[in-house]
Amino acid sequence: MQSILRGYRLWNSLVFCWAIFSCNYIPTKAKQLRGFALGTTYNIQYVANASVDKVQTGIDSILNVINKSLSTYLPQSDISMINRGDTTVVVDYHFRAVFEKATEVWNATGGYFDPTVGALVNAYGFGPGKAINDLNPQQKDSLLKLTGWQKTKLNQDQTIKKESPNIYIDFNALAKGYAVDIIGDFLLKSGSLNFMVEIGGEIVAIGNSPKTTKPWKIAIDDPLQLEQRKFLQTISLKNEALASSGNYRKYRLDPVSGIRFVHSVNPLNGSAIKTNILSTSVKAPDCMTADAWATALMVMPLEKGKALIENDPQLEALWTVVDEGEKIKSVESQNW
Repeated sequence: MQSILRGYRLWNSLVFCWAIFSCNYIPTKAKQLRGFALGTTYNIQYVANASVDKVQTGIDSILNVINKSLSTYLPQSDISMINRGDTTVVVDYHFRAVFEKATEVWNATGGYFDPTVGALVNAYGFGPGKAINDLNPQQKDSLLKLTGWQKTKLNQDQTIKKESPNIYIDFNALAKGYAVDIIGDFLLKSGSLNFMVEIGGEIVAIGNSPKTTKPWKIAIDDPLQLEQRKFLQTISLKNEALASSGNYRKYRLDPVSGIRFVHSVNPLNGSAIKTNILSTSVKAPDCMTADAWATALMVMPLEKGKALIENDPQLEALWTVVDEGEKIKSVESQNW
C-alpha cells in the first residue's frame, strides 16, 4: 500500500502538470465492479481507460491467488496445509507479506493481535474448525498453550516453522485488508489515479471521487442501528485506508451453557466475552495495517489502545463504547 501512495504522488504530479495546460479537462465517470470474495462482498469504483472486463479479470486473478495462499476455508490452500502440520509448504509473496505485518502488529500491540488465536476462534465457533460446546477452563487453557505468535517462524527457505503442529494460524484479520491493498496497486498500475476499493467494509480510497472531485465520503455504521442503516459518522478519505471491526454482527450462543460468545477473541486470556467496546474503526496508510489494528483494539482495554494509537502518527481510531451509565458514546483518538 505504501507503493500505492508513492506511485500516486508521482503520477499525480505528472497529471497535474498536464492539466495546467488543459482548460477543457472533465473528470471521467467512475466505473464500478461488484461481487463476492473472501466470504463477503466487494465494491470497487475507479477511473481509468482500462476496460471493465480487463480490470475484472485482473481482480479475479488477484483474489484467486490470495485465496490459494491465505484462506483457511480452502483445504488445499497454503495456510490450511500448514495448519495441518505440513512443514514442506513453500509460501508465496502474499503469505510472507501478511506474516511480516502480523509480526509487526503483534509486537506493537503487546500480543493483543495474534493470528495463532485460530484454535480458540474455531473452538468458539467462528472458524472452519469444529466448535466446542460448553468450553471448560481446562480446554481453554489447553488451547491457550497453542497461542503465541512467537511460536511461529518464517524460515529462510520460505517454509513455516511452528513449535507445535497443532498451532492454528488464522490470517482472516489481515486478508481482506491485504487484498484491498493489492487490488489498489493493480488499479494504480492500470492507470487509475482516482479509485475506491472496499471488501467487506475494509477500504482504501485514492485521489478524489469523480462525482464530486472531492475526497471520497465513507459512512461508518452505527453498531446499534444496522437494520435501519444509520451511520455513526461520515468521514472524508483520501490517499489512506479505513478498516472496522465489531461484535455486533458475529456472535454465537452456546447451546449448552447459553453463554453468548463474540468473534473477537482475546489472545492473551482466551476470552470471547462481550466487553464495553462495540466497534472500532482505524485509519492508516494501508488497509492491512488498519485491519489488524481494528481487530486488536476490540480486545484491548480502551485507554491502552488509545495511548498506542496516539503514539503512532500514522494511525487514527474511533471506538463505539458503552459507558458506565449504559449509554452509547464515541471515543476518538486525538487526530481523528
